[in-house]
Amino acid sequence: MTKKKYVLVGCGSRSEMFYGALARDFRETSEFLAFCDINRTRMALANRYLREKYDHPEVATYGADAFDTMIEEQKPDVVIVTTVDRLHHHYIIRAMEAGCDVISEKPMTVDDEKCREIMDAVERTGRKLRVTFNYRYASYHSRIRELIMSGVIGDVNSIHFEWLLNTVHGADYFRRWHRDKRNSGGLLVHKSTHHFDLVNFWLGSYPETVFAFGDLRFYGRENAEKRGVTEFYQRAYGSEAAKEDHFALHLDQNENLKAMYLDAEHEDGYQRDQSVFGDGINIEDTMGVTVRYRNKAILTYSLNAYMPWEGFNVAFNGSKGRIELKVVETSYVNGGGDKALEGAAVGSSIIVFPMFGEPYSVELEKAAGGHGGGDPVLLNDLFGVPAPDPLKRAASHVDGAMSIMTGIAANQSIRTGLPVRVADLLK
Repeated sequence: MTKKKYVLVGCGSRSEMFYGALARDFRETSEFLAFCDINRTRMALANRYLREKYDHPEVATYGADAFDTMIEEQKPDVVIVTTVDRLHHHYIIRAMEAGCDVISEKPMTVDDEKCREIMDAVERTGRKLRVTFNYRYASYHSRIRELIMSGVIGDVNSIHFEWLLNTVHGADYFRRWHRDKRNSGGLLVHKSTHHFDLVNFWLGSYPETVFAFGDLRFYGRENAEKRGVTEFYQRAYGSEAAKEDHFALHLDQNENLKAMYLDAEHEDGYQRDQSVFGDGINIEDTMGVTVRYRNKAILTYSLNAYMPWEGFNVAFNGSKGRIELKVVETSYVNGGGDKALEGAAVGSSIIVFPMFGEPYSVELEKAAGGHGGGDPVLLNDLFGVPAPDPLKRAASHVDGAMSIMTGIAANQSIRTGLPVRVADLLK
């Protein structure tokens, strides 16, 4: 078997899921060759993890200004993109133009202009782009897809979907680069891309028209002042005020976060521990979205980022009955702990309500690994020998585009107060 050659650009907290899997589990099918990042301290840490955690030789490193040189020297088959979201399109397009296929962390990009550029590049170059929607592979999400495909509730006419981010994980988006919508597209793109992709996957359809409201109601300095807060700080490290703040992240108390961010910030000035009640936050924390799909199904969706528990409720209303899914997830800070705990379910249930029958619970497989057990299956699908999959969980660039377009359209609707047709954004 000829091994595929991989390089990775963007060595932040999301990258280890990919290079760690290549180094640990897929040496027979893959060869990992190089890192590329703006921060050499962070690349050195990734190389140390390769050596110490995965017993893998260190690989070549390239600065962000040497991405083309890396492609020329290493001649990879696939480029893995795990940078800040707003740069995804830059590296995706450049890699495809250089003759490489691409695996991109979600979201594929952050706005409609960049999305169109990516779609054009795929068509122009003929290269393949995969977007890593690990939630598709979670056992309960796959089971929902099976139930809907089986016709147990007939045609799905509407879905109600509420996602709760708690004061640990939800707050974390307001400490780091995600708090600037130019970087992340806001939570309706960065986070909700998972959820909108799941709806597309479950329905076997794509969004047609989107309407949304959203605002910053809890985080940010102005909201804290309204609640009577009088003491503020810019970042937690070195701050006396932060010691009494439940929302503060103390980088020096976590070995991995200290090494990846605090010890590396002298190179690029990035502060991972900014106050969630500081100035400069321009993303929403309270959002409501209505979507009509091509198959005429209607979605009502809410996302709130300051809840007392983490997880979601979703209900499917069909012509023959109803399905309810509830999942409670573990709390985590990205990059601050065991990867297997990120998005791991601590409780899940599916109940089917037939229109003229007794409700019944659906047995669920308990799968190990992050994101409801989806991470290991996704990684094998990417780097190993994929098993036949009647559910078609592998996500293409079209799936990547259609998931973010719901959030991008929602952002435009919030700005204008008007409904937005997805097709108008993709012209």
